[in-house]
Amino acid sequence: MRISIYCIILLFMTASCGFLRTRNIVYFSDLPKDKPIITEKIEQDKGPVIKPEDLLSITVITLNPESNMLFNMGILQPLGGSGNSNVRQQQQGNNEAGQGYLVDDQGYIEFPVLGRVKLAGLTREEANNKLTADLKEYLQDPIVKVRYLNFRVTVIGEVGSPTIITAMDDNLNVIEALGMAGDMTLYGKREDVLIIREENGIRTMARLNLNDSKSLESPFFHLHQNDVVYVEPDKAKVAGTGFIRRNWGFAVGIISTALLLFTR
Repeated sequence: MRISIYCIILLFMTASCGFLRTRNIVYFSDLPKDKPIITEKIEQDKGPVIKPEDLLSITVITLNPESNMLFNMGILQPLGGSGNSNVRQQQQGNNEAGQGYLVDDQGYIEFPVLGRVKLAGLTREEANNKLTADLKEYLQDPIVKVRYLNFRVTVIGEVGSPTIITAMDDNLNVIEALGMAGDMTLYGKREDVLIIREENGIRTMARLNLNDSKSLESPFFHLHQNDVVYVEPDKAKVAGTGFIRRNWGFAVGIISTALLLFTR
């Protein structure tokens, strides 16, 4: 009798697990194991460009403290950014408060002395160069640093902790974003990661196979402002969850009967 009970329980467990299949959960598993060092030339990605509604932190550093105060919204920024901790904490606090330069619908910002400056369509580096060149008419050897205050990426689906990532740096790739979201679960489809991108009124959707090292060359591997990374669940999880829901009462009945017979 006990053997029969064990067989029934084992049969149920096997049926439940039968929906699971072997999945490759190794990133870039196509890389050769016999080469400990692999060197490849990286194609330079232009990276994300500034768009309307982006919020930018623009710091101007000069040898003139008064100029620093004027161009940094009253925040004194010493040359080289190596000032005392009080200054650095004050600047960080203002950034966290949401102060910055908002890019309007036409792609312009309002900047002290320069007035309206169009930055939309430029990368951060290009914006640095443009503002530096414009400010040289008024300042001696200015140093300009442009950063995002609202660079956000959303990671959802089969990850440890679905989240919205807010980064000061726009150099964020898919692997880093997944790491910040707790990495994929075992049910996450590494071979089919969906990237949703909206730019200039156009929505683009692309799928990356993170088992394949060629995904590193995709223009969607490096994320842009407001990208959404969606990790689709394996069909085994969907099917397995449905099976358990449909057969939960049956399972409880088998286990209850088995325990009753076992304790007699």
